[in-house]
Amino acid sequence: MANNEKLDFSTVLATAVHDMKNSLSMLTQTTESLARESSALGLSNSDQLSRLHYEVNRVNGSLMQLLALYRYDKQQMTLSIEEVLLDDLLVDLASNHQGLVGSLGKTLEIDVDPDLTWYCDPILLEYLLNDIVANGLRYCRNQIKLSAQIVDNKLSISVSDDGDGYPDSIIELANSEDAVTAQFLQNRSGLGLYFAKIIALAHTNNGEQGKVSLANGGELGGSVFSLCLP
Repeated sequence: MANNEKLDFSTVLATAVHDMKNSLSMLTQTTESLARESSALGLSNSDQLSRLHYEVNRVNGSLMQLLALYRYDKQQMTLSIEEVLLDDLLVDLASNHQGLVGSLGKTLEIDVDPDLTWYCDPILLEYLLNDIVANGLRYCRNQIKLSAQIVDNKLSISVSDDGDGYPDSIIELANSEDAVTAQFLQNRSGLGLYFAKIIALAHTNNGEQGKVSLANGGELGGSVFSLCLP
């Protein structure tokens, strides 16, 4: 290697993340299988395995976010838009957390028209929503609800819970159109929120962009994350 060759650390990091992602994907599948088998057999370690699966899944999701944000920074992030059945998307999302939901004694409800479809990137949306649900499980008391519906000719997906709600600073940051990257990374769950806004903005239709918003209250009285896609 020439002495004057500059190391592009971001590229090295992206390559490492990609390799780790592949290993974690296999580990996620293994822990999920073990947790299900242990629960079916009534073994005492089923709760611990469910928590392990949950944490491995969270790390895998974070790595996927980093990889997507790297591609976005390098203007290499492309969306794979297809017609998606929202019921399938939300059911798959819920299944990622079902083991932990059961072990914690909480409930995860889905409210969506079984025939509702929309054109979007299902993989990126699942990464986005997976992080929101994971945070909801941390802070809710007993219940999380996933819902999807058409509002003003746009797809509206929401994740609500019965916890204490978002801090005012996070709500203000999420709903600001002038917020910069550094502000997101200085706040709790800032990376996930920044990722959500990037993915939402990448979904465009007839000159309109998607958006995310946060609020408190809602049907369950806690935090409400909303994703709107044109």
